Amino acid sequence: MNRVGVICLVFSLLWSSCGIRTFFKRDAPTIKTIASKPGTTFSIAEAYIEQFKNIAIQEMNANGIPASITLAQGLLESGNGKSDLAVQANNHFGIKCAGDWTGKTILKNDDTENECFRVYKTPEDSYKDHSEFLKRKRYAALFQLDKNDYKSWAKGLKEAGYATNPKYPDLLIGLIERYQLNRFDVGEKAREKMARENKVEAEIKSNNAVAPNTEAIKAPVKMVIYEVKANDSLAGIAQRFKVSVEKLKQANGLSGETINLGQLLIITN
Repeated sequence: MNRVGVICLVFSLLWSSCGIRTFFKRDAPTIKTIASKPGTTFSIAEAYIEQFKNIAIQEMNANGIPASITLAQGLLESGNGKSDLAVQANNHFGIKCAGDWTGKTILKNDDTENECFRVYKTPEDSYKDHSEFLKRKRYAALFQLDKNDYKSWAKGLKEAGYATNPKYPDLLIGLIERYQLNRFDVGEKAREKMARENKVEAEIKSNNAVAPNTEAIKAPVKMVIYEVKANDSLAGIAQRFKVSVEKLKQANGLSGETINLGQLLIITN
């Protein structure tokens, strides 16, 4: 056998073994991608949900407030986490300085000029304080509801005076169903529900032992929510709702006038 034949024989043996064949047939690395939804909308809100879903679930398991309700309130009241109060104070629910608050504070115009709001170390602290805020006598009936009954919770919050906007329940339910936030809600067994209700009831009684003038208060929820449509501009939206562009930017934590299709904007008058 000549030299060329020897070389071909060796190559053939190597190819049939696991060496060279494996090298040439090795699969390329698989890169997993997450497909965008048609239209690629709601990215800001979805990022907010992803960031705070765990703390909402944690508070639900501890206190019985549906995670979907807490997330929808956070989206609505913080302007998807972009409001000045959320950015500057980690305050996602507009809770003011009254009560036994000893932490940092910030002054913001609300019903009156330079009202005092709580500053939290983290947004998660704001979520925890929101649960504590709800554990008061006026909201006590809500904690008898199931943890996965977001519609009754949404209506009950309005009936208890949480918001002045008559469409507040519809806004919450709309957000929950738009983003399927109820996927984070869970039911309870009868024994678990009774134990949780007894615990929260005791906490509510303890919270209501404080003097009325030191009770925590919050900014009233009286805004509407608007979904950015194709060809919308910030100036056009401001004109439609008879508010200034600057006020619209301030309410939504916008530094410029760029808005995105599907973005949710808070409109305050």
